[in-house]
Formats: sequence, structure tokens, C-alpha cells
Amino acid sequence: MHHVTDRQRRARLGVRHALAPACFAGTPEAATAAMTVLHATEPATVYLSCWARVAVVRPADVDRALYHDRSLVKQLAMRRTLFVFPRDLLPAVWPSASARVAGNERAKLVKDVVRAGVARDGDDWLDRARAAVLDVLAGAPAGRQATEIRGAVPMIDVTMEIATADPRAASRVLTYLSASADIVRAANTGGWHTSRPRWTLMRDWLGDVPPSWDPADGYRELVRRWLYTFGPGTEDDLVWWFGSTRAVVRAALAGLDAVAVSLDHGGTGWLLPDDVDDVPEPGPWAALLPVLDATVMGWRHRDFYLGPHRDEIFDRRGNAGTTAWVDGRVVGCWIQDAAGVVEVRLLEEVSAAARRALDAEAARLTAWLGGFRVPSVYASPAMRTAPQH
Repeated sequence: MHHVTDRQRRARLGVRHALAPACFAGTPEAATAAMTVLHATEPATVYLSCWARVAVVRPADVDRALYHDRSLVKQLAMRRTLFVFPRDLLPAVWPSASARVAGNERAKLVKDVVRAGVARDGDDWLDRARAAVLDVLAGAPAGRQATEIRGAVPMIDVTMEIATADPRAASRVLTYLSASADIVRAANTGGWHTSRPRWTLMRDWLGDVPPSWDPADGYRELVRRWLYTFGPGTEDDLVWWFGSTRAVVRAALAGLDAVAVSLDHGGTGWLLPDDVDDVPEPGPWAALLPVLDATVMGWRHRDFYLGPHRDEIFDRRGNAGTTAWVDGRVVGCWIQDAAGVVEVRLLEEVSAAARRALDAEAARLTAWLGGFRVPSVYASPAMRTAPQH
């Protein structure tokens, strides 16, 4: 069995994730394709993830891709997480990972509206709610904000008086419809760091909507792209990342003729059959990544890049804070002071050259942000308490 060392995995990370300077992407679209998808739970993450991977990029460049060219599209998918997808990948995710989320959301909402006494027949209620929302949006090609939709569809403007994570029927209906690709987060009426979307019919936003693939084909394409970006990865990594079943992952791996490889510290990883050879070392590099960046969230088993720092970087719910990287390893995090200056907080000693590289990235990010302090609800233990070295 071919063996892939942790050092080679870190080299692949620097190259494939467009983080080493020699491997930077040229556009937000290229940066997103390099990562398969970008995390978009926090709006600013998309922009900062592009900043870390594109040599010269402005928020307006990301806005252009998201809202003008629509070459990048926000879609609820794996693990009920909001991602930015390359447009060409949407037909693969809609019938596979997104459909799985939509099915789960529908089942829970149907049950909850009955429990809350909103309706006796939850399926009928949700079908009527869906039709009403789509009808409202059909008459508004420019889209409507959630408050406008609630006003136009009173049946969903209710709060369910039951113990549930989200008692607001309207927000859950919109979540379901976005997972099922009926509607999409379109134009953002706030700044690049906020999420105040107008909801729009997917067909109005994309124009010529390509037909969805067969679900198995969709999963296979997603796994193919994941393996190129994140491989080698274990079966556990794939099951976790997709929020799917082992049967789905194993079928996709078999359909791709994926190759099993051994990993340091035991375990079996998988690579595409034409991607077994080692990737050349990209040279020294340093990077500052935002909360929930797609790189730090790419695997379930993270020791090869996290080392002993898991508890400092991730909160108890598995959300990653900001990260500082040197040559494919997390060595700390970054924060901003009251004036918006970016400061690197190290969790371990690094070489003088690596420290200079991190400080240079901090200065570059400080200049890019221009005094703006990035808001986030995900402050990791490292961001709050990391010691200085």
C-alpha cells in the first residue's frame, strides 16, 4: 500500500488550498474551486478566505462573483451548513447533500408545526406554505427580504410555543426552501461582513438552471472534488464532512476507483487513482485564516495539521476560530485590537523567519481591513487566552 506522510499531507494542503504564495489563486472563483467550497456561516469568512488565497482581491471582487456574475452561489448543504459553491457544482449538490438536508429539515418542521398546534397536517401546511412563498417571490424578480416574505405570507409568521432550536416558522420554511434549491440568498442589502439577503427564486437568480444530476452521480462528483482538495482523507473524514452515511461514501469511493493509502500514526486514507504521486514541497509559507475557514474544517481527524492545539482552536461545538499557519501546521490564531490592528497569538515557538512571515501577513490583513474590526460569534479559547511567545 502506498504511504502518505503527514509532511506530504501538509505539502498538499499548501499547494491545493492555494495558501503557499507560489500557488495563490487568481480570482475568488479560482480560490473557491481550489477548496471545492467555501464556508459561509459567517459572511466575512467568504471574503477573508478569498483574501488568504488571492494575491490581490477586494471585497468588490467577491461581490462581483456572488452578486453580479453569479459564478459563486450560496447553498445550504453538508451538515446543514451554508457554503459558497462554484456554479457548475450546484447540479451535483442539489440532489445529494442538499437534498439530504432538505429532507431532514422538512421532517422536523412537519413534526413541530403539529406539536405546536399550528396545523393538524404538517405536510399539507408545509406544502401550502411553500407554494405561497414561491408565489410571492415569483412576482418579485429582485427578491424580497425575510420580513417582507413574512408580511406577505401570514401563515408562516408564527412562533411555535414548543421546545425547539428555532421556534420561528418563517425562518425554518426559508431554510427548507433554500436547502431544496427552490430559493436562494441573492443580493445582500448589508455590507460584506453582514448577511441581509434578499430571497429570490433560484430560477430567477441563475436564469437557465441546469438539471440536477442523479443523486449517486452528485455524491460521486462531490467526493471526487473533495479528494483532490483534501485527499488523502479517511472514510471517517468523508462521512463527517458530508454529514452523510458510510454507504454513500463507500459507493462514491468505489465509483471513482479511489486508491487506499496508509497514513502516519495508522489509518487508511483515500486518493484519486491519478493523484497518488507526491506533490512537490511548495516552499516556506505562512497564512492567517478566518473563523470556520474551509481548510481548518476540512477533516474530522486533524492531528497532522493541528498537533496538540485542538482544544485551543475549536470550541466545544466543533467550531474553529481564527488560525495562524506555518508550512501546513496551525501554530496559533489571530485577533484584532481596539484599533483594528491584527495581532498573531502563538501557541508554540516558531522560527524567526516564520514569525516574520506571520507578522507580514498580519500587517497585510490590517491594511486590507483598513481599521474595520471583523465581527464573529466564534471566539476560540486561543483567541481569548493564548499566551504570547
